[in-house]
Amino acid sequence: MSPKNGKNKESDGSSEMVDATPSTDLLRAMGKFQRVLVTGGAGFLGRHLCRRLIRDGHEVICLDNYFTSQKKDIEDLIGHKNFELVRHDVTNPMQFEVDQIYNLACPASPVHYQYNAIKTCKTSFMGAMNCLGLAKRVKARVLQASTSEVYGDPDRSPQEESYWGNVNPIGVRACYDEGKRVAETMFFAYHNQNDVDIRVVRIFNTYGPGMHPFDGRVVSNFIMQALRNEDITIYGDGSQTRSFCFVDDLIEAFVRMMAQEDDVGPINIGNPNEFTIKELAETVLSLIPESKSEIKYLPLPVEAF
Repeated sequence: MSPKNGKNKESDGSSEMVDATPSTDLLRAMGKFQRVLVTGGAGFLGRHLCRRLIRDGHEVICLDNYFTSQKKDIEDLIGHKNFELVRHDVTNPMQFEVDQIYNLACPASPVHYQYNAIKTCKTSFMGAMNCLGLAKRVKARVLQASTSEVYGDPDRSPQEESYWGNVNPIGVRACYDEGKRVAETMFFAYHNQNDVDIRVVRIFNTYGPGMHPFDGRVVSNFIMQALRNEDITIYGDGSQTRSFCFVDDLIEAFVRMMAQEDDVGPINIGNPNEFTIKELAETVLSLIPESKSEIKYLPLPVEAF
């Protein structure tokens, strides 16, 4: 999937909300109106999703504890008639009356999720359990934002959804990887045992406006190093590949996944075209021609147990 060519405030990186909201009454009459809960709604993906849902005419409850986000990140929606912002931690039970739930709550960058590994595990497991309990009670459709990290350190590429992965359950990344794996287990247990209406997506590398500049991921790392005229550091020879999905395309996939009736998932969401890390570094430098940065190759880190 590639960036859109159309112009709008969100794609241009502006925080100003474009009010092109369809009539809520019209959507109700058509049977298309939804009350939607977005956990982690003030985060990078969450706020893009909230804006999309508001533009589509739905009512949105944005829930966040601001661990990796701030209230100002979504201030353009505050005051909108269809938007409600709630400070809440998903490890605690929730009481809402909604039609759909998007569970996006969990720190996703290594810098953030390794800061408090226990909290990361609890957010994935207890957050999933609380979202599923709510979905069961109110008969809502619920989507789990899982991750390509459930595949661990894969020994095949690309990874199909049927691949079980090559995982390390006690490594430094395990709090995130295993938390997401057990969340998927919970989702399918609730679906199979209690007939909860679930959708599960596995997100690959995503970029776009609103990324945290110091989230520790490769796109933001390379951009910040180039802007600061620091060496762009590549671990290994740069031949390892990644796929990069533009955030608007990811959100479109979320919405379509929730709208269809044929597949509960898990579904991989990303760009089918892969690029080497060296190509990414060269692209960043070509887009910032004034940068004095050079590419520096370092030994691959060894994951600690």
